[in-house]
Amino acid sequence: MKTKIRRILPGESFRVIAIAACIGLMAGAANILFRTTVALVHDHLFIGGSAFLGLEKGGLHLLLLPLIPLCGMVLLIPLSLLFPGEINGYGFPKFLRQVNLEGGIIRFRTIALKIASCALTIGSGGSAGVEGPIAQVGGAVGSQFGQFFRVSGSRMKVFIAAGCAGGVAAMFNAPIAGVFFAAEIVLLGTYEIGSFAALVISSAMATVVSRGYYGASPAFPIPAYEIVNSLVEIPLYSLMGVVMGLVAVLHIYVFYLIRDRFAALTMHPQLKPLVGALALGVLAIGFPQIMGDGYHYLEEVLSGQGVLWVMVALVFLKIVATALTLGSGGAGGVFAPALFIGAVIGGAFGHVAHVLLPQYTANSGAYAAVGIGAFLAAATHAPLTAIFLLFEMTGNYLIIIPIMLSSIIGTVVAGRLNPDSIDTVDFSRVGIDIHEGREISVMKSIKVGRVVSEDVDFISEQANVDQLLTIFSMTRDSFYFPVIDESGRMIGVVSLQDVKSILHDEELRLSAKVGNICTRKVVVLTPEDNLHTAMSMFDAKGLEEIPVVEDEDNRWVVGMLKRRDVIAAYNKEVLRRGISERTAANVFSVSAKR
Repeated sequence: MKTKIRRILPGESFRVIAIAACIGLMAGAANILFRTTVALVHDHLFIGGSAFLGLEKGGLHLLLLPLIPLCGMVLLIPLSLLFPGEINGYGFPKFLRQVNLEGGIIRFRTIALKIASCALTIGSGGSAGVEGPIAQVGGAVGSQFGQFFRVSGSRMKVFIAAGCAGGVAAMFNAPIAGVFFAAEIVLLGTYEIGSFAALVISSAMATVVSRGYYGASPAFPIPAYEIVNSLVEIPLYSLMGVVMGLVAVLHIYVFYLIRDRFAALTMHPQLKPLVGALALGVLAIGFPQIMGDGYHYLEEVLSGQGVLWVMVALVFLKIVATALTLGSGGAGGVFAPALFIGAVIGGAFGHVAHVLLPQYTANSGAYAAVGIGAFLAAATHAPLTAIFLLFEMTGNYLIIIPIMLSSIIGTVVAGRLNPDSIDTVDFSRVGIDIHEGREISVMKSIKVGRVVSEDVDFISEQANVDQLLTIFSMTRDSFYFPVIDESGRMIGVVSLQDVKSILHDEELRLSAKVGNICTRKVVVLTPEDNLHTAMSMFDAKGLEEIPVVEDEDNRWVVGMLKRRDVIAAYNKEVLRRGISERTAANVFSVSAKR
């Protein structure tokens, strides 16, 4: 009887799917709240502010335009002061770190803070998008479900990714693109069938909610797409992919260059967003298209109405505007700016192609449509997301081949010139390859200086072997001792193996100097090295201890790093981040036996 009951009770897979459906419903509702809030702020701050300042009159009134984004950043200051570190700047890399390296514990207040801060930035004209933040909001919803049901670290990651898929799907009305966004960008391309099912369910449910409220129209309409002559246009789309990859690398470079410049400014942190908003407003006096997400201008470009020189100028101005907004401390994402930049690059490229080959090419709007996905793929290194996003938004199978070619070529070109996407630069700067996997990333995130034992016995190079043996007899857990010269710098390492040949010769024990028998070619670490580097050295050399020095040139000994201390530190960090002990045991099972 008990067996029969077990068979009809829902299993773990059903439980995950049911929770994913709930996450999708909540992510869809959060999307409605997010978009409504942004629209409300836009109507009051941007539209109302423009009317109040008389910007529609033109002339000198346009000089007042910078006051609108400036006002938005002023309103952001109270939130920045109340919740330091949670409001300002481009937050998606930090979100990826929380998900993939820190166990995925995201506070409930993240939902409200992201909505409010992004609404103030984007609604007042800041050059940013809501797509990245809605993914974070959806991820926070998924994290709340995971915390409520007390799931493991791996299951928590799936729930967060399901929330991200739901948020993006609801925003674009593109459920398949939402799934691949979560799979490629949030889960870093590593997922199982079970987790994929959760993404699909969440994305579908969020889309149902969004379509029930907004209808079935996409985020912005894309006109009918056509290929006039495939033999001519397919090579052109391939060439455009190369251009997309080159500009994507420039975009990433400028974005982090400007962000670093703002970080280096010696002024109060709350003033930096004001400076960025003011600079953005000055640029927008001549080119107001760079403000906000730019979707209104996208419709003009997609319909083939864009002016060539304006589109070329907007490529670079939008790159700078986005860097100014987010690099200075405004809140928002880079997804919408990437769509804008891709559209104007494609529009400009298509305009030139159509002028040169009018009988063999479609109008510039067709190239702008493909450019949207191609640039997004190159900047984020997520070609599948871009391909399916365009396919769902157009519903036209003809666009598949051009977008596939342009996206893949753009991603390859960008990847060859810069291995980092716009989301992973911060990880590389601290020596973490987030795509390597959770275990290696954990090791790379821990510095040797946190683990090294400073309780170490030194021995002078002038000491004799008898004195060395005395130290050996007093120490039970050390196999190697740093040998130092008169200035205190390390010249080598001595072990019991080095003195075995003279242990039975009393005269040699008294006369032989440690400096003459020690091993001088020694591998060393510095406090700034990480545990992954240390473990690689342990395994490669078959060592149990490695000296840690201040730096390679001045070998002042800091301490000794032991293999067992590395393993203990890793296991402790794994448990702190919510990663299962079983995964930890698998990684170090071989090392621990040595």
